[in-house]
Amino acid sequence: MRVSINKSSIKGEVFAPPSKSYTHRAITLAALSKGAVIHRPLLSADTLATIQASRMFGASIEQKEDDLFIQGVNGKPKVPNDVIDAANSGTTLRFMTAIAALTEGITVLTGDASLRTRPNGPLLEVLNKLGVKAFSTRGNERAPIVVKGGLGGAIVTIDGSISSQFISALLIACPLAENSTTLSIVGELKSKPYVDVTLEMLELAGVKIHTDDNNGIRFIIPGKQKYNLKEYTIPGDFSSASYLLASAAMIEGSEVTVKNLFPSKQGDLVIIETLERMGADITWDRKAGKVTVRGGKPLKAITFDAGATPDLVPTVAVLASVAEGTSRIENAEHVRYKETDRLRALAIELPKFGVILKEEKDSLTITGGELKGAAVHGWDDHRIVMSLAIAGMVAGNTTIDTTESVSISYPDFFKEMRNLGAKIEEISEE
Repeated sequence: MRVSINKSSIKGEVFAPPSKSYTHRAITLAALSKGAVIHRPLLSADTLATIQASRMFGASIEQKEDDLFIQGVNGKPKVPNDVIDAANSGTTLRFMTAIAALTEGITVLTGDASLRTRPNGPLLEVLNKLGVKAFSTRGNERAPIVVKGGLGGAIVTIDGSISSQFISALLIACPLAENSTTLSIVGELKSKPYVDVTLEMLELAGVKIHTDDNNGIRFIIPGKQKYNLKEYTIPGDFSSASYLLASAAMIEGSEVTVKNLFPSKQGDLVIIETLERMGADITWDRKAGKVTVRGGKPLKAITFDAGATPDLVPTVAVLASVAEGTSRIENAEHVRYKETDRLRALAIELPKFGVILKEEKDSLTITGGELKGAAVHGWDDHRIVMSLAIAGMVAGNTTIDTTESVSISYPDFFKEMRNLGAKIEEISEE
């Protein structure tokens, strides 16, 4: 699907979509419990993949209005009767690979063409050290993946520099192992806030994990535990809200209030601090969960460390494209291992708007200026598409392809932007 975008100012109030990260974890932990109700989940392509995978491990999941009613497997997932298709969801693939290690048989997991390019080596390596037989069918650490269950326990290390999803997957599966596991992180733990979200959800589900960070990061995970998540309401998603907040900040005459944004463990809530540092007119009523941004103030360049918040990189890159001065997004190599190589995608697409940009192995250096309209490629990546869309609202006369990919995390993105006044139209493909 392609869309055309013209210069737009936006006004109004909108609810932030529910958090994708919390929805993935709530569904997974509920499926491993006896039963639970999940209120206001995000139902997107990624989370639907987690729902389907959880069903294949034996959970019963029924949607009633804005709730999911889940009858779980009580810590004993069954062997799936077919291949698990994680679609485009890296979270689903990594979480379900670890859960497959708890079964008494063999599980095969795969995904779409994009997901089959993403690395899983550190997770497979640790699972094999924990008594599991886990391997890539192509011998390249990528899906399709075969897992033969038998998760035991051991003292193991894992590289934290590629994806926090590997660590979260092990933190979810290892409490159900026969023996205790000690998991030490080697190198910098990238995207650490996502691990913090996992630990928060595990605690709510009654699972005990001891974190020792006196000399590096080490998790001590007792085995033979039980999950007992009973009810949970999904908070708003700061990652998805970033596009709403950033677009309002960039466009004179805009004023948007995004609701259901309460303080949480989400790392991407630093978008508020980032906009403040850039000089945006932004206020956050933490008790009410409302963030309001008024456009018109000139934005200034910043340095942004992407180590903990890789999903904000496309948003910050677009903000930097209109800011006064030269911004630098650094510590960002792990952003290359997402749905696509997002640093490369931004380095190719943003210059089409006239942006001066330098790409390095782990950074982008961006000099802000006036954006001009362009025909840009969305790379079949929801975050690239949404970031280019808000750039198009500033530049005008812009077209973007592969826009259906927003279904991964924010299915109503274009609809809600139009409701706020954005001039966005679908282009008929004839």
